[in-house]
Amino acid sequence: MLSATLVITFIQRAIVQSIPLLFGSTGEILTEKSGNLNLGIPGIMYVGGISGVIGSFIYENSLAERTDIRALPAVLIPLVCTVVGSLLMGLLYCFLTVTLRANQNVTGLAITTFGVGFGNFFGASIVKLTKSEIPSVALTNTSQFFTKSLPFADKCGWFGKVFLSYGFMTYLAIIIALVSAYVLKRTRVGLQLRAVGESPATADAAGINVNRYKYVATCVGSVIAGLGGLYYVMDYATGVWSNEGFGDRGWLAIALVIFALWKPDSGILGSFLFGGLYIVYNYIPGLALSTQELFKMLPYVVTIIVLVAISMRKKRENQPPAALGSSYFREER
Repeated sequence: MLSATLVITFIQRAIVQSIPLLFGSTGEILTEKSGNLNLGIPGIMYVGGISGVIGSFIYENSLAERTDIRALPAVLIPLVCTVVGSLLMGLLYCFLTVTLRANQNVTGLAITTFGVGFGNFFGASIVKLTKSEIPSVALTNTSQFFTKSLPFADKCGWFGKVFLSYGFMTYLAIIIALVSAYVLKRTRVGLQLRAVGESPATADAAGINVNRYKYVATCVGSVIAGLGGLYYVMDYATGVWSNEGFGDRGWLAIALVIFALWKPDSGILGSFLFGGLYIVYNYIPGLALSTQELFKMLPYVVTIIVLVAISMRKKRENQPPAALGSSYFREER
């Protein structure tokens, strides 16, 4: 029989595992609502993570003593660096696909390849600067401000352990998802963004600036996804950067978009489910290594089932934007 402690530990680890997926899927949903299919999300998350690491590394090494570190700059510097790095990646994607009308699938895959290479190059460069024998960078002094839980979490028993024992970026991810859902469903901006994703020609004829919406949605989505990379390094990995450490989380975030039916609020529970499925093998005793890898496939299997189900039901509100992945040629309107 499962003990209460084991259940609480599993829920905590599932939530921590889910937050990078929630950041990535929310960013991709906003992007896809504009009609842009950005398969570069894994690379953008990678760039977001390494950008924050670079900022933190420079800040920590600028101090006379590591004990001189202060909470505000320790948090703001990596956040700003992550925003700038992921924003530039979003702008690059938009320039290629919106302005130059390059193929979105090819561009996205190229962005992912570039982002991973960019992260590995600068990660290895920082390791050389530290002259460490271990191929990783530890920024634990900065990380402590990202992992610090709410001060009253320990006083709330099991409720505090399950819901209040996380760093601020966990709650930021949930807030961003809820705000994104509200904007898409309840505001004029969200309505016009959805119109651009469904039929850019019709939106253009109605006076909506299609390219502007595509640029803004994709760049904002890229920044949100980049924050997922920062969360992974500073919170999940407790400030330790290692090349190729992200695994397949970027692709899981894209799969989560389908599972959540392109709804950011549904992505919250979906990400928790994916996080639990991704680590459940750790709680099943006696599994062989090959079987553990099969269990890691569960989120993708669930996504395929959902994709088949929504294709069979053919409910319009559960379908992707009609113009998703297609470049808009105004002269063909």
